Amino acid sequence: MDLPAVRATLHRWLFRVSGPEPAPIQLGQRRIFVLPTRFGLALALTLLVMLLASINYTLSLGFALTFLIGSVAWISIHHAFRNLVGLSITPGKAEAVFCGAPAHFGIVLANPALRPRQGLRLAPSGGAEAIQRAEPFDLPACSSAVTDIHLATHHRGWLALPRLTLETRHPLGLIRAWSLFQPDVRCLVYPAPETDGPALPVGRETDSGLGGQGHGQDDFAGLRHHQPADSPRHVAWKAVARGGPWRTKEFDGAGARDVHLDWNRMPASMSVEARLARLTRWVMEADRAGIDFGLSLPGTNIPPGRGSAHRHACLTRLALFGLRDD
Repeated sequence: MDLPAVRATLHRWLFRVSGPEPAPIQLGQRRIFVLPTRFGLALALTLLVMLLASINYTLSLGFALTFLIGSVAWISIHHAFRNLVGLSITPGKAEAVFCGAPAHFGIVLANPALRPRQGLRLAPSGGAEAIQRAEPFDLPACSSAVTDIHLATHHRGWLALPRLTLETRHPLGLIRAWSLFQPDVRCLVYPAPETDGPALPVGRETDSGLGGQGHGQDDFAGLRHHQPADSPRHVAWKAVARGGPWRTKEFDGAGARDVHLDWNRMPASMSVEARLARLTRWVMEADRAGIDFGLSLPGTNIPPGRGSAHRHACLTRLALFGLRDD
């Protein structure tokens, strides 16, 4: 067995974390680790010097002070450990984001005990600097709280939440108690939209992969019942302001058509990521304009539609194109 495999096996045995864990994650005694901080080590060295001096000079008050401070430090080990044991961790929501924007993971920590948990810090495992930058928080008795974990995104596709560290140095800062765990949650990262390029050519067929026919919006044709997927631009706001029911304006004409975003009609010189970025921007522009749009990718064909669910379906196919989606 090579060294990396041995190291991975030792890591799994020592920290009891071998990958994403099903919720809820319970922090039992075997999952909590306790070590002195730098301040705790300095205090231990100081107490050792005090003890040697008391022995050398037979100082009764020196013995009393040394053992008094040592007993307080020893009790702080117990309190730091109790500050974490029994906590329950459940992953929360992880909304999809565009590549380049930070991903937000919600972590729900539940405290079933009758005592509060104070001075907690939660951050991705990445050294002492990462956990020290995290904001401390308290967890009242018999309550729960949601803590957000922010991760940078560099690639499209699924972004799994890495291993997290929950630590406390309560009550005196002499002892660091921590636990490692990895909730089973992931966030979908859409391709970053193209920042500069041809605009969505609505209402005409082009070689860029757009064209079709469908609903127009040049000439007013009447009102119909409002649907949640309708664009806010087409709502009859004057009627709503007068206290009337919600209505959506309908238009006739050739000013706006159903558009179809076709991978095969993109310029042949464009790379895969460049095509995905342009299609992503066109999906967002068509959705904002309230236009029915479809999407064709190699092996995938989504018929025209509109609304948040349709937009998410198209962006999901773009995000996972050429990747494993399991």
